[in-house]
Amino acid sequence: MSSITQARLSRRELLKLGAGASLVLTTAGMTATLTGCSSSEPATDYQVLRTSDLPILGAILPALVGPHPAMPAQIPAALRQLDWSLAHMSTQIHQDIHEMLDLLSMGITRGPMTGIWGRFEHASPEQVLAFLARWRDSRLALLREGHAALTQLLLVAWYALPATWDSIEYPGPPAI
Repeated sequence: MSSITQARLSRRELLKLGAGASLVLTTAGMTATLTGCSSSEPATDYQVLRTSDLPILGAILPALVGPHPAMPAQIPAALRQLDWSLAHMSTQIHQDIHEMLDLLSMGITRGPMTGIWGRFEHASPEQVLAFLARWRDSRLALLREGHAALTQLLLVAWYALPATWDSIEYPGPPAI
């Protein structure tokens, strides 16, 4: 028997948890929309990502990748690469990403959901990594899925940049 035991939820607890999570996400989305916190318009020169999304993603990426000589200069390029990738995905993916980023941008939901009580751009890499670990290890599938989406999308965007290939010893695509 494992030294770590998993807590089992009863059907009633699972329904309460699902209803509570739905309420939180709905409230956050409606509040963001009504207060103008969440514009549906993309940032200038972007197709999907909004102005409010850029500082959040720009704070998560360096913490996720770690020290890299190209990091400061390549963050805008990585965010543009991410935007390009998202632009080629379904509108449902856009909505899901926007809802998750709204949750991270609003102070009323950001603190309880991430442990980061101030703005993301002021969070230390350690705080961002703690938030990512919190979501990765959460009992809630929704948070685990959010972690997977954030980390996978950002890492794919980062390692699509030729300036990052040396760090993983990738010589680049073969010449045709």
